[in-house]
Parts: sequence; structure tokens; C-alpha cells
Amino acid sequence: MKNKQHFGGKIVWITGASSGIGEALARKLDEAGAQLVLSSDEPEPLEEVRRSLAGASRHLALPLDLAEHHTLPAKAQEVLGLFGRVDILFNNGGIGFRALARNTLLEVDRRIMDVDYFGHVALTKAVLPSMLARRGGHIVVTSSVMGLMAAPWRSAYCAAKHALVGFFDTLRAEIWADNIRITIICPAAVATKISFNALTGTGEKYGRMSELLASGISPEACAREMLEAVRKGRREAVVGKGAPVFGVYLRRFLPGLYFRMLRRAKVL
Repeated sequence: MKNKQHFGGKIVWITGASSGIGEALARKLDEAGAQLVLSSDEPEPLEEVRRSLAGASRHLALPLDLAEHHTLPAKAQEVLGLFGRVDILFNNGGIGFRALARNTLLEVDRRIMDVDYFGHVALTKAVLPSMLARRGGHIVVTSSVMGLMAAPWRSAYCAAKHALVGFFDTLRAEIWADNIRITIICPAAVATKISFNALTGTGEKYGRMSELLASGISPEACAREMLEAVRKGRREAVVGKGAPVFGVYLRRFLPGLYFRMLRRAKVL
């Protein structure tokens, strides 16, 4: 009931909507009566998700590639032309990474940053003027607990997620008076297939399910907590359970112990 009251009738744009957390968000927001723009770089799965929703006819599947920054202003204009506004933008798309920093090609670091950081910044900048013009909107960013701490074999991913936190914390301070809210979500382990498509240091796909992710919360549970954080207007929300969540607070309050433990951490 609370979700219907808050999200019903809202125009909501979700990136990374063809699977995982993005798909789960789409299903819950469809149930709440939102009108959705669903985006990812997988056109066929994206359209399958749209067709499977109860309110499929009121939603739009709009494929895009977050790494193709120059295409995003036109995508935003297409959405604004069709719907007139974007009430909530979920910057949720992204790719994972698994490799030692010393074995990672610089082009792979750039690819991760292009998708996981610059893609969200570019899309936000394309949508933001319309929010400023009508003095309203909510920008939601899926960062990670890796945006608040570090872990071995995650250098490029941690860098992009830390950058997201820095950029959107700053943007929040700059636009708070314009009645635009920003919520940064930092999930811990979520049982998605992101590790299958994660890039290795040479740019190949990792192709394996992470044990940590397999033991994590479901995408549906993550989406539920995300929507609660958005509804409450929270600045930041750590979502999940277990060691990764504990690590965030250990890094913050006992950094010496955290860094000693980090040296012994295994690949997750």
C-alpha cells in the first residue's frame, strides 16, 4: 500500500532492467502502479521483461548502452518527448570485475569506469535539466558496499563505485534547494549473475558464480529495501547482510583492524 501511494502514477526510468536487481525493481514498481522506462544493453531480454509485467502496455523498453555516452542525451529526449518528465531515475546498470590490479589492462579499467561511473553521470546530466526546470525529481544510484570499502580482485569496480558516491554526494549538496533528492544504495551480496558477466583483467568474461553472491539476499529482497529507502528519502542505504555489511562499519570505525583483515581476504 505504501509503495502504491508513493510510486503510483510516477514516471520511473530503470537502467539494468533486463535482469537481477533492475528486473526486480521493475516488477515491484509495476505492481505499485508506476509507468516504467526499462533500459539495458540486452534488447530481447529487456522486451521479455516488459511483456511479462501486468501493466506491460503502459511501459517502454528502451535499449541503451551506458558506455555509449554520446547517445544518452538523445535517449533522454526520447523519454521526455513521450512521457513529459522523469520522476525517478534509477541508475542501476553496470558490469562486474574480477582480477588483480597488476594483471589488469588499462583498457579494462576504462571500460569499467565508462559503464559503472561515466554512464550514470552522463544519463543523469541528460535528465537533470528537466528535473531542475520543474523543481522536482529523485535520482537513485546503485553503488555497492565496494563504494564504501575495498576488496582484493575488485580494483576497477571499487574505483567506479567510490567515484559514484563522491559524485552524487556532491551533486546532492548542489541541488538540494531545487527539491531534487538523491539516494545512494550500497548493496552487499545479492544473488544475481553479475559475476558471470564480470570482466577479467584481459577483458574476457569471468563466467563463474561467486560463492558470496550465491549466498546473498535475493534481488527481490534488495529491490524491496531499495524502494523503502527511496520512499523514506534516505541519502544512503546499505542493503544486505553478513560480512560485507560488517566490513563497511569496520572500515569506518576500526580502519587498522579492517586493513589487517583485508590482507588475508580471499577472492569473493
